[in-house]
Amino acid sequence: MNFTSDNAYGAAPEILAALADGATGTAAPYGEDAFTGRVTRALSEIFEREVAVFPVVTGTAANALSLATVSPPYGAIFCHAESHIMVDECAAPEFFSGGARLVHLEGAHGKITPGAVESALAHYRGGVHSPKPAAISITQSTERGTVYRPEEIRALSEGAKRERMALHMDGARFANALTYLNCAAADITWKAGVDVLSFGASKNGALCAEAVVFFDPALVRDFEYRRKRAGHLLSKMRFVSAQIEAYLAEDRWLKWAALANTKAQRLAATLRGIPNVELAHPVEANEIFALLPTPLLENMRAAGVQFYDWATVEDGRTLVRFVLSFLTPEEDIERFSLILRKQ
Repeated sequence: MNFTSDNAYGAAPEILAALADGATGTAAPYGEDAFTGRVTRALSEIFEREVAVFPVVTGTAANALSLATVSPPYGAIFCHAESHIMVDECAAPEFFSGGARLVHLEGAHGKITPGAVESALAHYRGGVHSPKPAAISITQSTERGTVYRPEEIRALSEGAKRERMALHMDGARFANALTYLNCAAADITWKAGVDVLSFGASKNGALCAEAVVFFDPALVRDFEYRRKRAGHLLSKMRFVSAQIEAYLAEDRWLKWAALANTKAQRLAATLRGIPNVELAHPVEANEIFALLPTPLLENMRAAGVQFYDWATVEDGRTLVRFVLSFLTPEEDIERFSLILRKQ
C-alpha cells in the first residue's frame, strides 16, 4: 500500500503504447518532428491561444530553465518556503540563472499572498545594492495539496506587473488543480496573468515528460539555448513529445487527474472519522496532509502502509503526507481504510 507519491507509480499503458509508436519509422531530430509539432498545436488549443512549447524530461529542468529565462543572474525570485524550487531542486534555479536568489515566503496552506510578496519587496528595493525583483513562482497545486483560485493568481500577477516581474507557475500537478477547479486551463494561466508554466505530466501517468509553456513569445528570449546547454534538447525529442501527445489525447490528463483527486477525497473522508486524527489542510487535489498519533503510525507501518512523515507537532502527533495516483489500486484504499477504522 504505497501512498508516498504519485511518482511511485508507473506509466499509463497509453503512454507506453505511444512510445512504441514513436519507435517506428524515422523522424526529424531535436524537436523538429511531427510529434512535437502536434503537441504545440494541442496545447495552443487547450490554452486558447498560440503558445510556445518546449518539451523537457524533468520538472526540475522545466522550472529551473523557465525561471532562468525570466530572471537575470542578479534577480530575486519570490516563492513559498516549501516550494519544490526552494527545497527539492538542489538550487537548480540559482545554478541555471547564473546566480539569481530564491526568496522564500511563508503562507498558510502552501500558498503565498500579495501581502507576503509586498512585505518581502521592502527589502529588495535598494537599487544596485540588492537583487532586482524579477519573478514570482507559485505551485499549482501547492506542496500542501491546495489549489490557487483564479482571483488569487490574478492578485499576485497584478503585483508582479507593477514591479515588472514575471509570474511563473510550477504545474507539476497542474491537471489535478484544473480538474478540482473545473474551469478552463486559460482561466488559471495567462488570463490570470501567468507568463510561463511548467506543465507536468510525469506525476500523472507519463514516463518522463514535462513541457515549458510560454504564453508570450517575447518571453522565450534565449530559452532554446538554455535548454540545449542544460542537456534537455533531446536528439530523439519525439519520445518525450509522444508521451505528451498521448497524455493530452481524449482528455486523458484530466480524466486521470480527476480519478486521483476522487481517490484522495475517499481516503480523506475515512481519515476524518478516526479519533485523534486531523486533516491539516483542505484536500483539493491528490495530496492529503493529516496529523496522526504515534500508535496509529506504528500500526499503519506494521500493516505495510507506506507514506511520508512531514513534521512532528507540539501535541506529539506527526504530520504525514499521503498521495493518491489514478493508478493507486482500489483494493489498497479499501485495505488502508479498514486498518484506520480498526483503531
